[in-house]
Amino acid sequence: MIGLGTYAYFWRHSDRVPQPMSLIGAFEDTRAQGVDLFQICDYAPLESMSDSELRDAAGAARDLGLTIELGTKGIVTEHLGRFLELAQIFDAHLVRSMLYGADSRPSLAEAESWLRHALPAYEAAGVTLALETYEQLATADLIGVIERVGSENLGICLDPANVVARLESPRICVEQTAALTKNVHVKDFAFARQPGWVGFTYSGTKMGTGLHDYDHLLATVRPRERGINEIVEHWLPWQDDAATTIRTEREWTRATLEHLRSTL
Repeated sequence: MIGLGTYAYFWRHSDRVPQPMSLIGAFEDTRAQGVDLFQICDYAPLESMSDSELRDAAGAARDLGLTIELGTKGIVTEHLGRFLELAQIFDAHLVRSMLYGADSRPSLAEAESWLRHALPAYEAAGVTLALETYEQLATADLIGVIERVGSENLGICLDPANVVARLESPRICVEQTAALTKNVHVKDFAFARQPGWVGFTYSGTKMGTGLHDYDHLLATVRPRERGINEIVEHWLPWQDDAATTIRTEREWTRATLEHLRSTL
């Protein structure tokens, strides 16, 4: 399935706009665009919601016919346990995370141990844990941890844009992780010269205009054939004012959905 995530609503959720969009508002907007999947990823208010608010949000998603996935950071056993509880509330079958959290930075051996403790509960619940490729950890090290744990419910959330900051090649990252990929984050990216020719800015761009060879990812990972969901997100810099930023965020989402649908 093609889905939208909270990173596609990054600025509309933020306090830099006059009327921040609620989570349920994002659900409604997602459905209005003919999308049936939403990933609540790194959305800070989720962890402070009351039981009543969580039930209301989960009920709204069900009423709209949305499939929900969740996303967080870190693999501390208790934290993963809490997100498994949240997954059950939302009937989510995938939780995306990262090896490091805000207050935890395990060694590779510790990470392996923590995951071995957490995975049996995920397996029993039928929930997949997908760890994202990103600049704080070599892709080869992430693959090694996942392979050593060896659970069908553990894999990779593939975001090849992130690894550029580690001087890794997005194309090679795609090829390294293809067999273990359980989830894909979709965004385009590019470099732009800084004023005065004093370096580059690495940032997001409208899908299809940047450096991401998405056709290569589709051919290598084969997400549609393997039932791997593709989640739209953006790295959109602030565009001088709220109205322009919101308009651009919407346009990037429209362009990405059109691009993905054209490849179906």
